[in-house]
Amino acid sequence: MNKKDIANIRKQFKINNDLLNIHEIFHVYILKESSEIYHHQSSPFELLEQEQQELFMDNFKKVLSGQLDEKLFELKFQRNVENNSQLILHQGLLSNDTEEWKSHMLRLVEKMLKDKQYDMDIVITFIRGEYMKPMKRRNEEAEESERDKVYSHSFILCSMNKTQDPKKELLFDYVEKEFKYNFVVDPIINLKAPISGFLFPCFTDNAADVNHILYSTGKKYEPDYHFMEEVLNAEEIMTAAEDKIVFEEVVRKVAGDQINTSTLSNVYEEIHHVLEENEEEDAPKLDYKDVEKVLKSSGVEDVDTEKVETAFKTVIDDEKYELKANNIIPKYNSKSIKIKTKAADISISPQDLRYVRQVKLDGKLCLMIEVEENTVIEGFEMIPEALFEKAKENEE
Repeated sequence: MNKKDIANIRKQFKINNDLLNIHEIFHVYILKESSEIYHHQSSPFELLEQEQQELFMDNFKKVLSGQLDEKLFELKFQRNVENNSQLILHQGLLSNDTEEWKSHMLRLVEKMLKDKQYDMDIVITFIRGEYMKPMKRRNEEAEESERDKVYSHSFILCSMNKTQDPKKELLFDYVEKEFKYNFVVDPIINLKAPISGFLFPCFTDNAADVNHILYSTGKKYEPDYHFMEEVLNAEEIMTAAEDKIVFEEVVRKVAGDQINTSTLSNVYEEIHHVLEENEEEDAPKLDYKDVEKVLKSSGVEDVDTEKVETAFKTVIDDEKYELKANNIIPKYNSKSIKIKTKAADISISPQDLRYVRQVKLDGKLCLMIEVEENTVIEGFEMIPEALFEKAKENEE
């Protein structure tokens, strides 16, 4: 799935939406002490009160929120695995019987509880439903509405949420005119911050892809590898942060540990061009040959194919590995690069990095930033100081 596919299904999660039909909702309550199922129940989603529906809709949208390779990961199922989750989910998706569907979801829950201890009680919620995506009209003269023909997508979504202890509060009773201590024993289900979840199947180009599943983690760059591999039976993945580390290490192996800002700016600009040239492709990838071209075009010296290929093999033990271009470049049009010094912290965009220099002045390291106009600090305009001109005069 690309970000457009994810955004399209996420925006469907709102009540009274004729493009979304959630058939059933199924809750499973897990005790932290024993990691056992304490209770489970299912009901038609439409029978929930509107306030409840709204709470769950917001929760489901949060499961599908975040950037790919940061908080959301499209995973490929492993082959030849016993008790395969792909088969369980596919059987659940095709089942027309509620009890049969519940039994498939409980099999997944059993896998979630195996070799796992949670620090709070957990509520696992499953829904199965269908969302419709209207086909675009071929031309404006077509008589039928864009909703006369739709793509129909059946899906299962899972959301895992922690419980939290209820607040102990002091209340004032207006009728009895007395203070009362209010204590509720029922735990609160925190639907505002799901700790994990998934969507099955993935959808690409308006077609279901049952060989992939969209996994959601609670925090960026912190996927639960045990959950992905042992519960979902998915293949290993690389996060965006890990991709970036691999790229940086490859560049160090080829160009050395030190690089000037102009060259680094050129590297980012070359990768940005790759992204611009492949706008229709959601995640263009760079292999060692592409990285060689980027480094050569950026002005890095002594770059050759063998050197880059060897760097890939040394860093990730796979000379054929492909880096996702949007993972290895800072956000290009925002101040995504942070420069930290003892005196000050500076934020700058990759495209403006070329205006930053590290220079030596009177034997001291200085950070120089080229500006187009006088700098204003706390309302005062700074006076330009011709330090470099003085230095030249002294040399004469």
